[in-house]
Amino acid sequence: MDFLTVNPIGTVHVSENGFQIELFHAYRAGLTGLVGFGHLTTLWWFSGCDDPASRASLSEEHPYAKGPQSLGVFATRSPRRPNPLALSCAGIIGLDEENGVIRLDYLDADDGSPVLDIKPYTPSLDRVEHPAVPVWCSHWPESVEASGDFDWEREISC
Repeated sequence: MDFLTVNPIGTVHVSENGFQIELFHAYRAGLTGLVGFGHLTTLWWFSGCDDPASRASLSEEHPYAKGPQSLGVFATRSPRRPNPLALSCAGIIGLDEENGVIRLDYLDADDGSPVLDIKPYTPSLDRVEHPAVPVWCSHWPESVEASGDFDWEREISC
């Protein structure tokens, strides 16, 4: 198999009003039953890094301030990768099924990023109680909630 067909189901919108996903009309019926879930996992496209040079990148030089000098792209969350896919967990703060709008507490996507899929976050499938991580990032927060107060600027090399 040389090619896959992936069709966006919606778009990320970032504004002064916050973060939201707007589903295309054809996919809005898929929101049925999402009420009650507090978080979702979003698979989205790093459209700003969909170019030949970014897709050819297999390593990052010193991406983390306290990490190794060089890391393979699969050991990072870099947007520069063979397939610019992103996976983010976000809290749901509002759901408008009729208009296909999901308001989120935060999403690390740019305005206009294509959304490929969403799934409800369920602890029985998505949570790992004791994940193994390298020593250089073992001081990072243990949850999304704790990450909001963490000084990420001191961790990510720019």
